[in-house]
Amino acid sequence: MSPGARECLGEIGVTEETKSRATARRGKHVKIRAAVLREVKKGYSIEELELEPPHAGEVLVKYAYTGYCHSDLSNAMGRIQMALPMVAGHECAGVVEAVGPGVTRVKVGDHVVGTWMIPCGHCPECRRGLGNVCTGNFTHFVSGTMLDGTTRMRDVKGKPVLHGNFVSGFSDRTVVPEGGLVPIRKDMPLDWAAIMSCCIPTGWGSVTKMANVRPGDKVAVWGLGGVGQNILRAAKMRQANPLIAVDLEESRRAQALELGATHFICNAKDDPVPIIQDLTGGGVDFAFEASGDPGAIVQSWWTLAMAGRLMVVGIMPQDQVAELPLTFMALQQKSIIGTLYGSVSVQDDIPRLCDLAMTGEMKLDKIVEGKFKLEDLNDIAEKMEKRQLGGRWVCEWD
Repeated sequence: MSPGARECLGEIGVTEETKSRATARRGKHVKIRAAVLREVKKGYSIEELELEPPHAGEVLVKYAYTGYCHSDLSNAMGRIQMALPMVAGHECAGVVEAVGPGVTRVKVGDHVVGTWMIPCGHCPECRRGLGNVCTGNFTHFVSGTMLDGTTRMRDVKGKPVLHGNFVSGFSDRTVVPEGGLVPIRKDMPLDWAAIMSCCIPTGWGSVTKMANVRPGDKVAVWGLGGVGQNILRAAKMRQANPLIAVDLEESRRAQALELGATHFICNAKDDPVPIIQDLTGGGVDFAFEASGDPGAIVQSWWTLAMAGRLMVVGIMPQDQVAELPLTFMALQQKSIIGTLYGSVSVQDDIPRLCDLAMTGEMKLDKIVEGKFKLEDLNDIAEKMEKRQLGGRWVCEWD
């Protein structure tokens, strides 16, 4: 366990003072600090906002850590279009400070992980066990509102500010629908817990639920950011062999081998297709593309063996296309499978992943690369854009 992880154990513990304030906060507005995305390609503005108390079915959370995900960068650069202005961030964990009327899933003092998709439980997708692609709440997700279609945040001019992915991760406090929170064990380091919001379940679910990788399956992974590193580690624990990591940055070789890769290919220097075809004797059973880069998607397609499956995990910019010749999709029974959030059931799978993380086998002390303060968010975004970050960086709240 990293020193930072050890330090966060109990550091956000609920005091008697916190408990005594919980009821009072429920009935009044509070000031919060937040990173607001107002315009794409213009960076985040750090602002003081006014936050309403939680309505029925909602919860006030004080965040401890928030991870910076590549999807946050895609939003900021306009590669994924979301309603603005919004408080950015969706990888977050903290402590419940107050609850609104009717809340039963969490209570004051609970340690919680925020989840950026909230299953409604009633739509056709939810009834089929696909709450990760819930259509019942999808409109609220893309429009940046609570489930009643309104927002709880206003800026200094009194104008509404939207909730990024329900959870508004880059705010020190926020209001979240109770379905967007998963209570977790209190001995789980909260910096680790933050990435339980996205990159861990996305990576692990893609391997174990969507692909169902089995011992001896031949696997290659493109893109070793936070999601890709979790894909790599999950595939290693599923005993994939060979397990090949592919990334544009040679500097990620050591990390890839640490997480279990049997081979590493820097595709800025070498074409991975013939190398992988040679290493595997004809191609991989599963190629996981976690970068969202069109060229990487094409490369990974050409490394598939007969009946191989391309798992598209990374989100490609909306204005780009991947030129894939699909003749052999039918002739060789190959598949292209999109996977959102690893198809996890957040309330069931995230606590189980937390239990696994506490064994040390996930190597989260290696995947959480560093911490930063909210004021450094634009610098972190710039470094991610330049591919200067290795693992996941998390914002540490005061």
